[in-house]
Amino acid sequence: MGPRGERTPPSRRDLLRWAAYGAGVAPIAAMLASCTDARTGAPAATAAGMDSSPGPTAGATTSPPTSTHPSPPTSTRPSSTSTISPSTTELTPTTTSVDRTRPWWLQGNFAPVVDEVETDALTVRGAIPPELAGMYVRNGSNPSNADSPHWFFGDGMVHGIRLEGGRATAYRNRYVRTTMYEAGAGFGQGAPGGASNQSNVSCIWHAGRLLTSGEVGLPYELDPLDLSTRGPFDFGGGLGTAFTAHPKIDPATGHMHFFGYGFTPPFLTYHIADEHGALVHSEVVDTPRSTMIHDFAITETDAVFWDLPVTFDLDAAIAYIADPASGAFPYSWNPEAGSRVGVLPLAGGAASIRWFDLDPCYVFHGVNAFRRGDEVVADVCRLSSMFAPGELFGGTPTHRRWTLNTATGAVSDDIIAEHDPGDLPSRDPRRLGREHRYGYLVSARENPHTVDLGGLIKHDYTDDSREVWDPGPFRHAGEWLFVPTGTDLADDAGYLLTYVHDESTGVSELVIIDATDVASGPVASVALPQRVPYGFHAAWIPA
Repeated sequence: MGPRGERTPPSRRDLLRWAAYGAGVAPIAAMLASCTDARTGAPAATAAGMDSSPGPTAGATTSPPTSTHPSPPTSTRPSSTSTISPSTTELTPTTTSVDRTRPWWLQGNFAPVVDEVETDALTVRGAIPPELAGMYVRNGSNPSNADSPHWFFGDGMVHGIRLEGGRATAYRNRYVRTTMYEAGAGFGQGAPGGASNQSNVSCIWHAGRLLTSGEVGLPYELDPLDLSTRGPFDFGGGLGTAFTAHPKIDPATGHMHFFGYGFTPPFLTYHIADEHGALVHSEVVDTPRSTMIHDFAITETDAVFWDLPVTFDLDAAIAYIADPASGAFPYSWNPEAGSRVGVLPLAGGAASIRWFDLDPCYVFHGVNAFRRGDEVVADVCRLSSMFAPGELFGGTPTHRRWTLNTATGAVSDDIIAEHDPGDLPSRDPRRLGREHRYGYLVSARENPHTVDLGGLIKHDYTDDSREVWDPGPFRHAGEWLFVPTGTDLADDAGYLLTYVHDESTGVSELVIIDATDVASGPVASVALPQRVPYGFHAAWIPA
């Protein structure tokens, strides 16, 4: 890699150039605001001392300002509790300690690993289901120089493990060799956009290609056999915007629906790639400002965008990159901009988009959406606010169901779960855009000084009951990826996979749970040859 120069602040021209590729500065998860101290807005690393107690709830309630839009009715759906033992309904309090004199994203299992490792000598506990044949691969932020201004601003690194015949046959991890990685450039050293990005958020398998995305510029293509980097992928020169970290692959057509958002007009562009991976449709969706859109949803007939009031601030972006300790941040909570959800035809036709107003809120991740007659229904992980002054982890989290009536314009906003509502959701990919029974989410533990994820929530939308697996106080899971198996079309007919790290032993494992029996815990786990840092989003590459 090339030498690492001194960090220099970007010019306005640099920042505006990012817009050409829809560069998203803050690509994932409500935990982004934890970079700042709740009282001062300074980085959390400036606080002194160690703290391992749960402390106050991370998602502190904030009262959103009065919206200028009519408010949809909000209700709490009646809930019932599945019959499981108390130990599986309440997460064990965390034991995670944080040295508050250092950034939390550079310590413990957030810290990067140095080595790229490959091995076929893997130890398995339990029995790997023989029907799991393929590779599980997950992306995450791993700064190659062991330093970064935020958890999200490290180089992309993928960790993959191959399963076949009831065995774990190989593990390897590789940096995504982006132009920034090869140049030894950290975040803020050169303007990202196009090929110049860290590609560190997600993995996508579509049309025989393995792509990684950082939501900042173009995706990168990897070799699915050895995870080596083939290079940036622009759909044969057709893609001129950024590429979301959360494209949606229609299970009926094989089409991949995605978008890119930018800092200057056009702020939002919708794209479709066909089942062969060719870009067949691109069009601008008219929005009045640059807002952070991390995810969206599709139904069998609709594309569903949420345009929410986390807005881009150019001056703050320049100040933040010049000096991350300044307390400035590229995005801010701007409730007067309003919150709305747009529904447009899945095949395109942005001119016919219909917008539905909501109370101010923010959503990083949706579980799924589907159409039911005149209604579009979307299940989402909602925050009452994001990046508001005085917040550490964002506003109050709830699991919500939005119901949008495209005939009457009526909107309902129902609370599905309030206690440990979960995030980083997954669902059976065969049910994407179709009515689903189950969603799978990661539990969160109360810790005011770091991101502290726990176990697994299986949510049943027919009666809002939940089944939970608690990994214990020292173990921490990530996003659970649902892998369907066999011909059974039930949307829990499959397995849930993620990397779990044990902070008491320093061992990371691939954990496999039968989705029909979440409370019983893993059917198998595979000990890995090195620590796998906490990361983001994964994909399954079938054999």
